[in-house]
Amino acid sequence: MSNLNIPVNERDHVIGMPDAPVTVVEYGDYESLDCREMHQAIETIIHPLFKKVRLVYRHFPQTYAHPHALRAAEAAEAAAAQGKFWKMHTLLSWNPDNLKDDDLHRYAKEIGLDCERFEYEMARGVHVRKILKGRDLSLSTGISGAPTFFVNDRLWVMSGLDLVAAVKDIAERSAAA
Repeated sequence: MSNLNIPVNERDHVIGMPDAPVTVVEYGDYESLDCREMHQAIETIIHPLFKKVRLVYRHFPQTYAHPHALRAAEAAEAAAAQGKFWKMHTLLSWNPDNLKDDDLHRYAKEIGLDCERFEYEMARGVHVRKILKGRDLSLSTGISGAPTFFVNDRLWVMSGLDLVAAVKDIAERSAAA
């Protein structure tokens, strides 16, 4: 697998300009320390480039290794239902060691969600099917772990600051062209 098999679509969480010359698709797991490292790098280096880079996030909870990853993804989807996915995404990404239900409820309150609605959706697993369906579809197309990144529809095996530096370079070169 070297190409993105599932095109960016309306189910994805997207930040950045739709016509940005660089699109980065991340398959992530909120309990993964490697995903936290990538999020920190993205926040500091790529975030200022959002006119040149579009970031797409897809859930890939590795439930066999990370018992809180699916619940965290649910919290992100519950926040998305209230228009605050990226705020919740940032809190979850920066805190992979703090993803118990109490933590998730605290984050919901911190970002100003309707906590009654949040708790209702979390208690009933409203978003679980969507998350697992997306993960299973990703598995069927060859995604095997998180973080996994595609840049302009091509799989990138770089990680950490090397990936972020490469994306920044591509974005700056495309802007100069």
